[in-house]
Amino acid sequence: MPAPTAPRTGWASLKDLTPYHWFVFVVCCLAWDLDCMDQQLFVLARDPALAALMNKPASDPAVGEMGTWTTAVFLFGWGLGGIGFGVLGDRLGRVKTLTATIGCYALFTGLSALSVSEWDFMLYRLLTGVGVGGAFASAVVLLAETVPDNSRPYVLGLFQASSVFGNCTAALINMYLASLQKEGAFPADQWLTPWRVMFLIGILPGILLVVVQFTLREPDKWIAMRAAEATGQRPSAWKAFFGTLTGIFTTPPWGRRVVLALVLTSAGVIGLWGIGFFSPRLVQFALESTLAAEGLTGDQLKGEVSWWRGVTSLVQNAGAFFGIFAFSWMTGILGRRSTFAIFFILAMISTATTFMFLNDRSDIFWMIPLMGFCQIALFGGYAIYLPELFPTKYRSTGTSFCYNAGRVIAAAGLFVMGELPKLFGSEGNLPFRYASVTMCAVFLLGIVVLPFLPETKDKPLPE
Repeated sequence: MPAPTAPRTGWASLKDLTPYHWFVFVVCCLAWDLDCMDQQLFVLARDPALAALMNKPASDPAVGEMGTWTTAVFLFGWGLGGIGFGVLGDRLGRVKTLTATIGCYALFTGLSALSVSEWDFMLYRLLTGVGVGGAFASAVVLLAETVPDNSRPYVLGLFQASSVFGNCTAALINMYLASLQKEGAFPADQWLTPWRVMFLIGILPGILLVVVQFTLREPDKWIAMRAAEATGQRPSAWKAFFGTLTGIFTTPPWGRRVVLALVLTSAGVIGLWGIGFFSPRLVQFALESTLAAEGLTGDQLKGEVSWWRGVTSLVQNAGAFFGIFAFSWMTGILGRRSTFAIFFILAMISTATTFMFLNDRSDIFWMIPLMGFCQIALFGGYAIYLPELFPTKYRSTGTSFCYNAGRVIAAAGLFVMGELPKLFGSEGNLPFRYASVTMCAVFLLGIVVLPFLPETKDKPLPE
């Protein structure tokens, strides 16, 4: 008998994937990418939508304050949905839960286009967040349990990197609609405005429901676990609906891990949603007076500002794509914890520099992608690391709780971000800049907990 061939290592391990593994990868990427597209559509359409619904200019402080509240409500829904759907993923299965999350975020993104005031807009964003919150954990756990151990970190890195395509699609949609607006395609008295069109496009992910529901099968690890529970060979955590959630907190060492991992993810989530994803507003502040001085007014000015907001999102996510690849490569060499430490430091420095010193168009093309590279790379790390921390019966619950409960904390961080500028006076956009730089200290939280978390490089998923 010939000696068994050793598993491939590094990126060469992708050659061990079967056609079904690649099919699961593609479907999970589509689910997550379209989810990210819906998120980014909100980031880009948030200020124009609220300005229209409140009948105020987008630069009005009241619009900015309501934008902070709406984002906080969205993240709160995201956290609740992530925790709830994470628990359902361990009970009902990864595929069924993924299907439900797609339907939820697609439906309520579309309904956002029908908003008549800032209050029902906020309600739709809350419900959209519920669906968005469950999609990541459902997709990443399904993928982690389906592919071989040797290729898992690289597949998950590619999975998270693919989210950039969803974000960039949203940016391109925004830029195209902005070009039409500059040409007068959206008259002021017309109901169908660019931001409404963007939210209507967000319904499209619902088409993916059919593919997910009828073509994917549950991972063998989850099926084996449920079979063992059914025959009494393994105790079930489902004494109540949130049995897995209480179980993970009361069973060593998982309870300790889930708390530490929550802090780890909260540092990146607050950094991105509390600071990084306000880069379109930063660019608007930096360019609006310049564009007005160039003679642009009315729809031309709005369209030009919107176009540059789209450019900002596009280059930020282009940088993120390469950052996630870099994180995936480095984690295979240095390990999970060392790579996280490096990128937390880089994220803090690049974000603070961008929000303090970006002033003109040329800055957008190097500051914003550098910030995206350093900051969003952390989320590639979360996709790789979180499923490696928990056993099969708690994997969906643990991954989803850590990734999404941080959104609730981030929502609180947004209120801090909303109040911080008041401490720095009222001189133009400087209070916003100073507050953003101050908030960058949140990245240090991730570094603090790293020594207390395990190194999972080259280790199989815990059972």
